[in-house]
Amino acid sequence: MSSFHPIRNIHTRTRLQSFKSPSKYLKDFLLWQKEKNFGRYSVVKPGNVSEQERHVPVHIPKPSYFEGGIPLAIPFSVPEIKDECAISGMRKACQLARKILEEVGKEAKIGRTTDELDSFAHELTINANAYPSPLNYKGFPKSICTSVNNVCCHGIPDDRPLQDGDIINIDVTVYYEGFHGDCSKTFLVGNVDDYGKKLVEVTELCLANAVAVCRPNVPFSMIGNVTEETAKNNGFAVLPAILGHGIGSYFHGPPDVWHICNSHGGLMRPGNTFTIEPAVTQGGLDLDILDDGWTAVTADQARSAQCEHTVLITDNGVEILTELNLGS
Repeated sequence: MSSFHPIRNIHTRTRLQSFKSPSKYLKDFLLWQKEKNFGRYSVVKPGNVSEQERHVPVHIPKPSYFEGGIPLAIPFSVPEIKDECAISGMRKACQLARKILEEVGKEAKIGRTTDELDSFAHELTINANAYPSPLNYKGFPKSICTSVNNVCCHGIPDDRPLQDGDIINIDVTVYYEGFHGDCSKTFLVGNVDDYGKKLVEVTELCLANAVAVCRPNVPFSMIGNVTEETAKNNGFAVLPAILGHGIGSYFHGPPDVWHICNSHGGLMRPGNTFTIEPAVTQGGLDLDILDDGWTAVTADQARSAQCEHTVLITDNGVEILTELNLGS
């Protein structure tokens, strides 16, 4: 579950000048995009969100916000360096999150509603004695995020059936044995047009290239530099307002992980765990936040895709904690 750039007002449209990238290509790129046909897909207008409460059994350990919705303040301002015990806990949580994501993704079929996907994910999570981290986080009403077509992130599962040609990002985070594991992937529903398929492929390439630069003593800013360059070279743009984040016993913490060219964040250290989760779009960089306070949509109704891993900086490189380990 991504975080937003902190200076934005979540109830108004983000402005391009607030998130202007230093990349020289950007102005010409956006002018070119105005003339572009975004392909064949349905523009999503969110449906009805059920008020059915997702029950979590008493015996399952829960994060601090599960009742009041407010997470505890993080007592540090720099990226946490985890010990071996915490790293072991992160591995377990991240593997569980990835397994659930893959199972839910198999159910992303024509005619299934995103609320049905949420219910399925919720049951998988509590059956594994874990808590679905998004549930009641700052009031979020569901157990996963489902973002379809022009919804770029934090889509609330509802009664809209998936349609032939949709792309859907499913974002799964679980709180398991005291740690959060966070991952997402964009799935194809039915017959997706070639432009949509390319968007998803390039988003996955952005993530892979960003992970590949991670290692000790590398600036966090390298993640954004390589992500934006990868998207640009393939004819797309990265949405600047959507950030990765540190993660551990807390859902969101330092560092903020930018996916555009930047100079933020300091250096990666062994024991750091954080998410990388670029959101890539066919169109411009403006977002609207709907009245629910969560759902972020592209202002020009272009499609976007997102994918996410939680990673660990090791002594010699990087470990993808949410890469599916079939032996686990």
